[in-house]
Amino acid sequence: MNKAIAAPDSTDGTVGRTLAVLDRVAEFGRPVRFAELLPVSGLPKATLYRFLRTLTKQGMLAFDADRQTYAPGLRLVRLAHAAWSQSALAPIAACHLDQLSHLTGETLHLAQLDQAMVLYVDKRNAARPVEMFSQSGKVGPAYCTGVGKAMLAFLPEPALRDALARQSFHRFTDKTHRNAESLCAELRDIRACGIAWDNEEHEPGIRCIAAPILSPQGRVLGALSITSGQRAEHDRLERHVPLILDTADKIAKAASDWRFPEQKRPG
Repeated sequence: MNKAIAAPDSTDGTVGRTLAVLDRVAEFGRPVRFAELLPVSGLPKATLYRFLRTLTKQGMLAFDADRQTYAPGLRLVRLAHAAWSQSALAPIAACHLDQLSHLTGETLHLAQLDQAMVLYVDKRNAARPVEMFSQSGKVGPAYCTGVGKAMLAFLPEPALRDALARQSFHRFTDKTHRNAESLCAELRDIRACGIAWDNEEHEPGIRCIAAPILSPQGRVLGALSITSGQRAEHDRLERHVPLILDTADKIAKAASDWRFPEQKRPG
């Protein structure tokens, strides 16, 4: 089970705790029994049962009476479709990812920040795919991935402080950042050059370059990466820098036109 989702803040109240239960059910990736949820929920038995009843009644969870299991409900599917079409970069970036995939022949990832974590929202596989953690819909760490660092580097200072406080700094490889100080030093370099690198920091043998996707006002919309395995040399990935920067700009422009279309002035 994915442990990435943080516990709700104490100020979030009942709504925050109820949504945390929904997160816990989703984390299992399969229908789950009450007895399995109880130890990971951090809630008293009666409270967890009450929250599950409410979520089921509202269609956010589905309860299988025969198997006595809970699973995400169809109302979530409707909400997910709305979020996908209105908030995710994937639909408007798809044609640009297709073009970049054709030009490079490498594995591509499109990501957004979610609660200071990386949410992968789309992917294109290379002709010879690289076996790796990231898949669309998965959540990963920001401090040791190319897309994560590309986004962190361009956050405003208050948001960056909050995001850094949420990083675990777990050491995945011997190249993983161990603390915020070393990460911040690299983030300054990323802001200066506009490109982030993942040099086997999350997974051994996996390297990538990444570029932030920024609104015209400089707000972080997401990030894009080109990834290869050990067969890729640094120089080979570096040759793709102009392409990835151009593609990130095109996605940013498309996102801005979609969310904030230019209004024609009355003649």
